[in-house]
Amino acid sequence: METDTAAVALAARNLTKIYRMGAIDVPALQGIDVDLHKGELLVLLGPSGSGKSTLLNILGGLDRPTSGEVRFGNQLLEMDSERALNRYRRNHVGFVFQFYNLIPSLTARENVALVTEIARDPMPPVDALTLVGLRDRLDHFPAQLSGGEQQRVAIARAIAKRPDLLLCDEPTGALDSKTGILVLEAILKINREFQTTTALITHNAVIAEIANRVLYFADGRIVETRCNEVQRAPGELTW
Repeated sequence: METDTAAVALAARNLTKIYRMGAIDVPALQGIDVDLHKGELLVLLGPSGSGKSTLLNILGGLDRPTSGEVRFGNQLLEMDSERALNRYRRNHVGFVFQFYNLIPSLTARENVALVTEIARDPMPPVDALTLVGLRDRLDHFPAQLSGGEQQRVAIARAIAKRPDLLLCDEPTGALDSKTGILVLEAILKINREFQTTTALITHNAVIAEIANRVLYFADGRIVETRCNEVQRAPGELTW
């Protein structure tokens, strides 16, 4: 993908985020500018506390910046309107986190259906679960699934509403490498088959090799950007 010529799906300009701890201001983001191009897979890499999750939460409408702006397509996100942010999250953004956040009393199919029931143009839960390789686990409860299977249910839930953006915060962080590779393969499949703009946070530098582009974070800033000439397949990775 030629990300420099691809259309911009999401753009952030001069984002700052300051957390106030009593009388102390703690800067989490310090003047971030970033574009996410349509259909790209972007990896955010850096140590804990470098600002990756804060940025992803703001881009996904889960948090508000102290200053700066975010544009989805040509539309400025109304950061002061909870209703507007709710609508943006519901209609355009899918989230995957390190911990799966599945409801234990619901089957895989039912966990995915929670999202499809409120989405504008969802895919059937069976189709979403089939995409991530769980066609034979539809009626299993989370306790009957492995960690990797639970994470793939979480991915199916995120993509069932056909989001424009898929935002993944340490999706392999709780998994061993073999299981993590299966999860990365599911994310990459969604990215390629649906051209879903995807941003993925990781501490693991090896995972950056599957990306179109890599952003390196330190102290609330993007300190380096790298484009991968070749995207490696998840199955080629070892860690």
